[in-house]
Amino acid sequence: MSRTTRTGALAAALAISLTLAGCAGSGAKSSGSSQLDIATMSFPQSLDPAHAVGSALPFFQATYDTLVKREPNGEFSPMLATKWTYNADATELALTLREDVEFADGSAFDAAAVKANMEHFRKGGGADAKWLNDLEAVEVVDPTHVTLDLKQANPAMLFYLSDAAGLMANPAKFAKADSLKTTPDGTGPYRLVKTKTTIGTKWVYERNKDYWGEQLPYENLTISFFDNETAIANGIRTGQVNAALLQTADQQISIESDPEVKTTKQEFDFQGLLLFDRAGQLTPALKDPRVRQALNLAIDRDTMLSTIRQKRGTVTGQVFGPDAQGYDPKLDTYYARDPAKAKALLKDAGYAKGFTLKLPRISAIVNDALAASLATDFKAIGIKLVWDDLDGSSAIQKVFTDRAYSGMVMNMGQSSSDWVVVNELVTPGAFNMFGTTDATVQKLMPQIQTGKGAEAEQAAKALNEHLVEDGWFVPFYRMTYLHVSDGTVKITPQSGMAVPSIYNYAPAS
Repeated sequence: MSRTTRTGALAAALAISLTLAGCAGSGAKSSGSSQLDIATMSFPQSLDPAHAVGSALPFFQATYDTLVKREPNGEFSPMLATKWTYNADATELALTLREDVEFADGSAFDAAAVKANMEHFRKGGGADAKWLNDLEAVEVVDPTHVTLDLKQANPAMLFYLSDAAGLMANPAKFAKADSLKTTPDGTGPYRLVKTKTTIGTKWVYERNKDYWGEQLPYENLTISFFDNETAIANGIRTGQVNAALLQTADQQISIESDPEVKTTKQEFDFQGLLLFDRAGQLTPALKDPRVRQALNLAIDRDTMLSTIRQKRGTVTGQVFGPDAQGYDPKLDTYYARDPAKAKALLKDAGYAKGFTLKLPRISAIVNDALAASLATDFKAIGIKLVWDDLDGSSAIQKVFTDRAYSGMVMNMGQSSSDWVVVNELVTPGAFNMFGTTDATVQKLMPQIQTGKGAEAEQAAKALNEHLVEDGWFVPFYRMTYLHVSDGTVKITPQSGMAVPSIYNYAPAS
């Protein structure tokens, strides 16, 4: 997998997460079950599903169905594909498609449409185009049967087909430049109402009366963009919006005191220092595992969680999340703060006098308190942390194109799929930009990729343990997010996503 592909993927994800525009809202109190208004701090640059990513996925789910549906608990169920079967070595995935499904213009959804969408997504340059790098060819067997031929086994393929890579658009629109950017054409439960939509501010959808499946409970759906969580919390309190996700501890604590507001907690993202330079090309000290272990031992995760997140989260030393098979609860507390041991490791590695570590800082991710906490903890073991302040656009260039830093503090989702975790963080790419590996990684990765059942699970656990012990990363904590509603909506969190799928909202009564 090319570094360019991964770099483009992350660039798009960062651009979405850091985009700030004017505050927006629906302007009127929602009317019970006929209307659902969701507030968000992310929005898509385009409604072409080739560019769907992350927390912007609900914008696409409204008008596009996926081949496979991912249930709230992470299990897969039929959607546009009613059945699927792998061959013996998991290099072919045969799909049986639903019949009598049409796009908005009346043209049929069929196997040819699947082939066109797979190729459009793979070549579209979107943030997650890399997900189909293992797709060698799409074989149209007949209108209701299609086979995905893979270059190698990819145990995350069903996950991808339940996410951005599985969104199905009308292929007739692909030849028209940017036609899907603002005018989506899919088979989904809603249609975008362009006359009521203001791109960048508010997207208004109305029920697709010709939808092939079960109608969702709301006749109308509005997704409104806000540039700060204070405005979102106020919108929830006044009924201007019905549902939202709050990430900051202050806003979570504030809104929980309102008796009319309903809340649901979820841990998804972890925050931590992703080390890129494990070969020591930029910072020679990082080549030694003892130095990376010292970094992990230096930080005071409990204090960081208490002061920065107000105890809203769980300390962790691993990048695998609780929904993944490779997760091991013991690894959350593998590194207790021990400056003396950290200093001893540095001395043994030949860095008794410490060294300088320069990292990029985007203030939206690393606030003043976190920046100061890390600098203090590293200074206590003799490491000088120098922050290089960047904005979103300069970070993309300097971090992922120029590869100018040895690591970066980031917020990362923790997938329920072990192979998604491995493919994002361990294989060569944006988050392993120098392509470092070792014998243990090379041994275990194929077992996760091609193994089944207990074999794959044991390999994932062994790889996770190795990454922690070898100090590949410096995670801090998993962050507790808060799903909030004005009391009229029941929200069910979605495994594998920070924001719920649009299918996960229902009237509270």
